[in-house]
Amino acid sequence: MISRLRKPTLAIALVAALAGLSACGDSHTRVSTGTYAGESGANAPYLDVGSLVYEVQLSRELNPYDVEDASYLEGLGAAERRLEAGQEWFGVFVQVYNHHNEAQTAAPTMTISDTQGNVYQPIVPDQANLFAYRGGSVPPKGQLPLPGSIPAFGPTQGSLLLFKIRVVSLDNRPLKVHIEDPENPAETASAELDV
Repeated sequence: MISRLRKPTLAIALVAALAGLSACGDSHTRVSTGTYAGESGANAPYLDVGSLVYEVQLSRELNPYDVEDASYLEGLGAAERRLEAGQEWFGVFVQVYNHHNEAQTAAPTMTISDTQGNVYQPIVPDQANLFAYRGGSVPPKGQLPLPGSIPAFGPTQGSLLLFKIRVVSLDNRPLKVHIEDPENPAETASAELDV
């Protein structure tokens, strides 16, 4: 008799738990901060900035001597390619989603910072670099990178924000990406990166 009562009680408890978990992903909640949980298998949060949603696909150090990473550095002049002592390349790969019926403008740039207040501006390669993030117009119900484009099919499936950072900033983690709405600079979002 006792084992028969436990089965319905267990089933009710499981249903209640699942209902509680489904509420965690409420699509009406705007998110402006987050922590990348890469190693645990969870993705970075979707960050709401203005009318658009931004997601960091991946962030990591780049090796200019690696075949894949060398393509991320295309479109840089000789002076831009040069790293000073104590500097290295760092890439942040992002996707931007527009869920509206009209085109929206994505942030033209994003910055990253470390815990010591060092802020890094991205370096934007010329048009020869097909992976570079350039912001601009996101089509209605569309995304950046555009579906079918080289970066959308690339290993990260995101557009590249390219930075020169000081190696010491890797000791001052977490690094954070900062996004500002081009229409309303007071509206911002940030997320820890998975370095």
